[in-house]
Amino acid sequence: MSLNIATMLRESARATPDKPYVLVHDLSFTYAQVDEISGRIASALLATGLTRGDKVAVQLPNLPQFLFTYFGLMKAGLVMVPLNPLLKAAEIAYHLQDSDARVLVTFELFADEAVKGAAQVEGVTTYVVNLPGNDVRPEGTRHYDELYFAEDTREIVPTDGDETAVLLYTSGTTGKPKGAELTHLNLYMNCTIAGQLFEFRDDDIGIAVLPLFHVFGLSSVLNVTTRFGGTMVLVPRFELAPVVDAIERHRATIFSGVPTMYFGLLQMDTTGRDLSSLRVGVSGGAAIPGEVIRGFEEKFPGCVILEGYGLSESTSTTTFNVNAEQRKVLSIGKPIWGVTVQVVDETDKPLPPGPEHIGEIVIRGHNIMKGYYKNPEATAAAFANGWFHTGDLGYADEDGFLYIVDRKKDLVIRGGYNVYPREVEEVLYEHTAVAEAAVIGRPDPKLGEEVVAFVALKPGASAEADELVAFCKERMAAYKYPREVRVVPELPKGATGKILKKELRG
Repeated sequence: MSLNIATMLRESARATPDKPYVLVHDLSFTYAQVDEISGRIASALLATGLTRGDKVAVQLPNLPQFLFTYFGLMKAGLVMVPLNPLLKAAEIAYHLQDSDARVLVTFELFADEAVKGAAQVEGVTTYVVNLPGNDVRPEGTRHYDELYFAEDTREIVPTDGDETAVLLYTSGTTGKPKGAELTHLNLYMNCTIAGQLFEFRDDDIGIAVLPLFHVFGLSSVLNVTTRFGGTMVLVPRFELAPVVDAIERHRATIFSGVPTMYFGLLQMDTTGRDLSSLRVGVSGGAAIPGEVIRGFEEKFPGCVILEGYGLSESTSTTTFNVNAEQRKVLSIGKPIWGVTVQVVDETDKPLPPGPEHIGEIVIRGHNIMKGYYKNPEATAAAFANGWFHTGDLGYADEDGFLYIVDRKKDLVIRGGYNVYPREVEEVLYEHTAVAEAAVIGRPDPKLGEEVVAFVALKPGASAEADELVAFCKERMAAYKYPREVRVVPELPKGATGKILKKELRG
């Protein structure tokens, strides 16, 4: 079946050519303009000798050039390898080598590390996107603006639906990052169904502050907006004031983010600001505390937070709470159309519903990747018995709603008892002084593991570690509550704002 994800841009450009597609600062690009510019990029890259299926690494923050490059690559039948702009040279070299990338597109502010990394890999051409008015870039690199001058052939390579479109590397929490091969069909089906679930309209204006190089931002923000002909406001990184300014200025209707973003907006003083245009908040990337949902919706009464669940390997959305009437707070919702989810024990036997039946979440469906690039062993392990094994622990209730308990690797086994960090974190969030909490296990010679909590406090609030331990002790079984609480200025976070427990363990 012929299918190219760039067809979404082409069709929206035909339907509404002059409609604003992307806004950033004082710049505005219409659908027709992005369609044309991406066509030029496609022609220019093919003219360099790249051929269908070749890999191009894209290391850009949320800039218009990300869109130009993404759809240019798709139109040319090339494969995009999104990279975090904050990667260091050795990490960049690993990704370029492992993906077989032949071209790297990077940004001026990150070019030094990018060039050092590319120098370690043979045959990589590096293009640099400069800040407006600047033309300085490292020696041996090429100016991204060169790609604008090709003639737009206006053609889209007719790729097959099962061809790899994006090679998206996992976070590497269990070793070296692995490249998940996402197909044109994966991407098209996921954004189409996700947009339908939260009833995306062509007059919606979304805030694109989630990194577009991450699956959540790429699939649930960029692709959804393009598929349904909406408008998105690019915000290069999450900072409270610029985000609130963007919502108010552009009358944004949709905000997509991870829980720490919602917590930040909840705590910010927005007195006198008109944010009444918000109607939907899409939350994912990590479990959102119930207290944050309730507080946010009280503060922004016109907006409902809908939580979903997914992974890089599942092209973002796998389950979703479809609306305020049918959702269950703390649940990740039900499987989306065309996707089957089961909770299984250690022998892959399906478990009955109920919180007493916690097992690993496994998935089948159109959203699941082809496999890990050049890694048949990891692919075979992930697809044991024909299901994709997520590594996440959870359970289903009698109504089919799913609940994430924790990552399988985050489970703390204390004296033979299973302690699920999220359960402890939910209790800590109930404390009036706690802003953020993360719970891990540390080795213990007697018990195997001990429960340790890291806590950041709200501005101006105070709480002693012993007080927080006692707070949990009053509310939890003896084997669950943390014996150690560390109060820290802030918790380490990744590019999306997700708390990095890996660093806390270190």
